[in-house]
Amino acid sequence: MPGFVNEEAMARDPFRLIAHAQANHARCIDDDRLEAWPDFFSESCVYKITTAENLREGLEAGIIFANSRDMLRDRVSALREANIYERQSYRHILGQPYILSDEGAEVRSETSFLVVRIVQDGDSHIYATGRYRDVYAISDESAKLNERIVVCDSSRIDTLLAIPL
Repeated sequence: MPGFVNEEAMARDPFRLIAHAQANHARCIDDDRLEAWPDFFSESCVYKITTAENLREGLEAGIIFANSRDMLRDRVSALREANIYERQSYRHILGQPYILSDEGAEVRSETSFLVVRIVQDGDSHIYATGRYRDVYAISDESAKLNERIVVCDSSRIDTLLAIPL
């Protein structure tokens, strides 16, 4: 929203750019604006959901995998038009991003998350905890995801994993 973000202060500050991008990303999902979700990613990107155990074991397979923005758009389209699942929403709680490396135009970060799922009858449950392992393309005024590996702490993943984490 105009007036709320000091864009000059955020320019060239990767921590602020990433924190702002992540907050917007979480709001997009939590507000059910899934059609806008792929816009947080670069055209040639990777989005994968895996478990901490799989990551430790070096197992590459993801529970969900996409390697382009178009694949993310297809996923949203399938959610809206083809998949049948219980109506639900999420509420993301994010930790502070931790900058792992800063190469100027590319920044690697890791951020803890907690996702609460709210189902149709109003019940809320902790749905997932873990961390985002991200690679951002940084420009003067924005951060776009080149890669997001969602690493869930638990290896028990609900089969209702429909909405992106």
